[in-house]
Amino acid sequence: MSERMTGAQAIIRTLARFGVDTVFGLPGIQLDPLYDALYGQRQSIRTYHTRHEQGSAYMALGYAQASGKVGVFAVVPGPGILNTAAALATAAGSNVPVLGLTGQIPSHQIGLGLGIPHELRDQEMALRGVVPWVELARSPAEAPGLLSQAYDAMLAGRHQPAVLEMAPDVLAKSEAVTLPDNWEAPARPSPDPTAVAAALKLIAGSRRPAIFVGAGAMDAHESVRRFAERLQAPIIMSRTGKGVISSRHDLAVGMLEGQALWPEVDLAIIVGTRFLAPALSWGRSGEVPTIRIDIDAKQAQLPKPADVTLICHADAGLDALVDGIPQRSSIAAMIAGIRNEVSGKLATLEQQFQLARVIREEMPDDGIIVTDVTQLATFIQYGMDVYQPRTLITPGFQGTLGYAYPTALGAKVGCPNKKVLSISGDGGFMFNVQELSSAVAHGIDVVAIVINDGAFGNVKRIQQTTYGGRMIGVDLHNPDFVALAQSFGMRGVKAETPDALRQALRDAFARPGPALIEIPVGELPSIWGLIKRPPSAG
Repeated sequence: MSERMTGAQAIIRTLARFGVDTVFGLPGIQLDPLYDALYGQRQSIRTYHTRHEQGSAYMALGYAQASGKVGVFAVVPGPGILNTAAALATAAGSNVPVLGLTGQIPSHQIGLGLGIPHELRDQEMALRGVVPWVELARSPAEAPGLLSQAYDAMLAGRHQPAVLEMAPDVLAKSEAVTLPDNWEAPARPSPDPTAVAAALKLIAGSRRPAIFVGAGAMDAHESVRRFAERLQAPIIMSRTGKGVISSRHDLAVGMLEGQALWPEVDLAIIVGTRFLAPALSWGRSGEVPTIRIDIDAKQAQLPKPADVTLICHADAGLDALVDGIPQRSSIAAMIAGIRNEVSGKLATLEQQFQLARVIREEMPDDGIIVTDVTQLATFIQYGMDVYQPRTLITPGFQGTLGYAYPTALGAKVGCPNKKVLSISGDGGFMFNVQELSSAVAHGIDVVAIVINDGAFGNVKRIQQTTYGGRMIGVDLHNPDFVALAQSFGMRGVKAETPDALRQALRDAFARPGPALIEIPVGELPSIWGLIKRPPSAG
């Protein structure tokens, strides 16, 4: 049944029917009707305004990464939507469903090059270089159907971001619109029985199989556990896949343990991961047979086709295989030995090891840790135990500096009953330092750790070790981070030792409100000597 409404109302009311309860964003003249529609829907949709468009998009990203639901942001066109490109690229690289809503210049002026405020030469084409689905709604009546298409693009297969544009005159225009009842997910594909049989044949002929899982298996943890226990194969979690299975499980290991196990592996079962490190960095290329389970047929062929490929969701593929595998003998003792060996190597990096140990001990199992691109974060991604899905959140291969703090704010909004901690370096933290204001304004209780070495530390080390100490552009002039936090109205403390960090974390989590903990450090020991990397990564 149709009802007369504006284009803005058509968008917001459709999203409400699709289950959206939160929108992050910044208002502006091209979005005035949209924000008025959000006001009208304020009983069911919360609106969080931020201090920068990039912060809005990162918050939507963190909301989606932590909750598993679609994250939504709304920003003005032109420079506004371009400011979100880093977050959209991170969402695309990390396979996260983030929906961007943006305006346009008036519809009758699009493409004329008149110099209208916020005009781009081709906004849609600019965005298509970052996200796979971008469309312009040319009438209010089109909005519900296009949003259904956007949800298909974001959720039906490999999760990805999407952007919907609507010009301000169309946002304000009224006409008859038919709203959908909800978004209906298309039927999930079943694995090809021929491929299942071929995979079982490979498994039957293997002695030392290993299971490699990434973020694409994050919601298939029970299927991963059953399959691994039946097969008695190590579950090697990528940095973005940590938490697919609890690190307490006898078969769970990370990438450093995976490197140590790799020379003996005679079958790789690859589930929801790009598999780049083993394929490009660990050697034995082409020697190890592979079974690939992936929802994306194109991605499943990269970096090269597997011996057997199942195009389906992770749980569907694993469930199709598990009953065809006889129970194997336990390998728990062997896995424990590899874990101890790697733990000993990590302990030699004493500063990071001690700080990470304190963080793990003070965070509950379901607490969410969001890491930026910094040396402690890298150690945590490789060397810290993770106990539940979606509790270690990273920027993935995009490595977007400045990601952690606003993303952590979004994660806390999406999971308000969980403790949330962000970990940034002094360089990355300053990329989105303005969102301290948003944390206080909206009462978002995130604890921010800032590792302060007065430099872009990773780059500085490379210049020292690879370029003869010819350092340029790496030393930083920082504010007093504690005083800065306090000036925004939040708690700020300095923790110079692991014991001081422990007390600071306890105090921060015991009281409501956001907090910042600065950890001053000198030159940190490098973890990169333990990690095999592709030549393109230096």
